[in-house]
Amino acid sequence: MKQIIIISLIALFVVSCGTDKSANIEDIIASNDLEQIRKKKTELDAQQQELENQLKQLSLKIKELDPQEKIPLITTFQAQESEFVHFVELQGNVDTKKNLVIYPEYSGIMTNVFVKQGQQVTKGQTLAKIDDGGLSQQVAQLQIQADLAKTTFERQKRLWDQNIGSEIQFLQAKSTYEAQQKAVNQLQQQVSRTIVKAPFSGTIDDVITEQGSVVAPGQTALFRIVNLDDMYIETDVPESYITSVTEGKTVQVDFPVLGATMDAKIRQAGSFINPANRTFKVEVAIPNTSNNIKPNLTAKLKINDYTNDKAILIPLSIISENANGEQYVYTISDKKDSLATAKRTIITTGKTQGDDIEVLSGLTNTDEIIQEGARSVKDGQDVKILKIESNQSAN
Repeated sequence: MKQIIIISLIALFVVSCGTDKSANIEDIIASNDLEQIRKKKTELDAQQQELENQLKQLSLKIKELDPQEKIPLITTFQAQESEFVHFVELQGNVDTKKNLVIYPEYSGIMTNVFVKQGQQVTKGQTLAKIDDGGLSQQVAQLQIQADLAKTTFERQKRLWDQNIGSEIQFLQAKSTYEAQQKAVNQLQQQVSRTIVKAPFSGTIDDVITEQGSVVAPGQTALFRIVNLDDMYIETDVPESYITSVTEGKTVQVDFPVLGATMDAKIRQAGSFINPANRTFKVEVAIPNTSNNIKPNLTAKLKINDYTNDKAILIPLSIISENANGEQYVYTISDKKDSLATAKRTIITTGKTQGDDIEVLSGLTNTDEIIQEGARSVKDGQDVKILKIESNQSAN
């Protein structure tokens, strides 16, 4: 009310001054006399400055005389229990255990390549053939000798069963047959190494060596075969989470490049702590039904390590700390309509998630907490509540 009266008086003063001199101002402007116009403007600027100074003095006096002007304005919210799900945020890369570069087991010229890049193959399918250098012919010759040794042994055995012939003849025939058969088997194993087969079903991602090239075991890469069905993400987790990040935990997986998210589970959690960075490894199985997830793709992981069904959450921005290192917030007491008293409340806090933090002790779900103005009030100070926002921190 006082402010309205003062402003009205000032307005009347300005109007009364202006009605007498408005004609003079119009005459001065009409005269086109630059010097007179500038002089009049200087006079009016001085009057304006004087009015601003007077208004400032009046405002200060109002604040001094009116106790309501000294009360800080605040907003509050009521603490409420809610579910708090905390996540460890990590980054990892997609990988697959079925991503293999195939090398030959035999030296020679690769005479045939039976697949091309991008082709789907099945486990055991022949991918290429290496020249065996005449081994096949040697196997055929040894097989003839082994067949003869077998026939001789079978005849000698029939005679021996009828007690005809000597034991030494029977044993020699048996030994010759077994030796010939082992020689055939050994040479057949050598020949089988000249045939390159798929170790598992998948896609030929790259044909590295072309037909007609000379290849050698452990030196010449032939093909890369990839299977995208069994994908996983491997990441390093700080050792402080070794008891909370365990096998079977739920994981939220985000692929920024694909713009896709999915839920997954930890299928393996390592038991070894890397002494270099104090972390342990976890594997998260990734379903890949659309085959758009590729090896080495970057992924962001949110692993649920802690859940509290009845947590009180408050904004981090309203927490202060005293000289003893104790954290505190301001609540209100003695509330009457929009007026109340600020009360400093010591709290202990837990985990954070985004802009909120969990309060472990010091608050109940009936406390009304100061939000806006929390850092400008003092313990025991009167405050005026502008707005009450229910459960703002939890949302």
